[in-house]
Amino acid sequence: MNLKNKVLALGILCALGLPQAAGAEGFAINEWSAEGVAMGGARMFAEGDAANVAYNPASITKVDGEAFKVSATYISPHGEYDLYDVADTLIESGTNRVHFGFAPGTYYVKKLNDKDWFGIGAFSRFAMVSEFERNSQVSTNAFLSRLDGVSVTPTFAHKFDDKWSAAIGAEVNYVRLTMEKNAGWDDNYGSLIPTHTKGESYALGWNAAANYAFDDKNEIGVVYRSRIKHSMEADFNAYNVPLTDTSGLPTGQFTDFSGDAYGEVTLPESWHIGYSHKFNDKTRVELNAVRTGWDTYKNLDIMLSGTGGMDGLVSNPKNWEDGWRYAIGVEHKLSDKYTLMAGYAYDESSIPYDGGDFMVPTGNRKTYSIGARYNDKDQTLAIALGWMDVGDLQFKFRSEGDTAANGGRAHTHDSYTKIIGISYQRNF
Repeated sequence: MNLKNKVLALGILCALGLPQAAGAEGFAINEWSAEGVAMGGARMFAEGDAANVAYNPASITKVDGEAFKVSATYISPHGEYDLYDVADTLIESGTNRVHFGFAPGTYYVKKLNDKDWFGIGAFSRFAMVSEFERNSQVSTNAFLSRLDGVSVTPTFAHKFDDKWSAAIGAEVNYVRLTMEKNAGWDDNYGSLIPTHTKGESYALGWNAAANYAFDDKNEIGVVYRSRIKHSMEADFNAYNVPLTDTSGLPTGQFTDFSGDAYGEVTLPESWHIGYSHKFNDKTRVELNAVRTGWDTYKNLDIMLSGTGGMDGLVSNPKNWEDGWRYAIGVEHKLSDKYTLMAGYAYDESSIPYDGGDFMVPTGNRKTYSIGARYNDKDQTLAIALGWMDVGDLQFKFRSEGDTAANGGRAHTHDSYTKIIGISYQRNF
């Protein structure tokens, strides 16, 4: 295995092994490179950037020769919540206790001839993590939710002429879900019933992209990424389950259950539309809009079997709505070696009042970012800093347990995420 293949494999392993949080609408991720972070995700037309595999496959035609890139984005989230009962009385306040994580990416692009290019990337498109106190009333909704994912995207691009380029690619999408919650807060028995569900799934998708250059200063592009349907088989465990006698009274004894869980979820399709304008040889601005079809996330249904008395369907209605993401990014070359970048992005929340939960407790998001890049003939190094205002979210509180808050409402607030990105690219 050569060096490039070794690093690509390492990038895949990192994407699977590290917690990830932040990103775009819903639990989508846009932090695919330091330059992308710096420009708010508006980076569909970058010159010579191997990360174009992720942002806009049609733009891998802008890579001259061969390029290999690795990227890592440090993400540190924070958030608070308040919980209200059916009388709208505050009964609990707490904190999202998630620690920092990383969103890695690895990319390779090779120019095959004057018309054709090949690219492949391994990066996260969907991920999330949230964690709350295990003995809180929130815990009956979820006290730990973690989705790790990686997409491997082999891509072929063709340049028809000086104006048109297009690409098509496949996507192998892997997700690993861990969910821990309390199945009940039983005041009669005075006990919680912790549950643990963990599973993984592979599924296939595809993408297509096209660019059109009006002239040497103005260019538009569109990227489509397909829906991906996952069928997940998982292990389910329940602990400290109180036993009852034939009359339904507690015996004072407890037991554990284990069994199987099965569920299906469709990750949404998305449309990316971008426009790039070069004011001159030094300054470029890019506008970007993304439409994500979150209406596919209607329910999170889990069928339990082999668990004894806990068998059956656990249904969690979501009914999310389609959402838009808007971004603007600017890059300015100070010289042939140094470039400055800045960006802003706004993400509409896709979560309705009756479909929210503590798995993804985010509202409308605003991201502010800056960055810098150093490049010479053979290599590029970029760093970026970002701050995301995650926004407030109000939603109806549901739980499987008999909690005082059940049927009330939850309010997440003072939520933000600190972001640091670094990327290194080697040109061959």
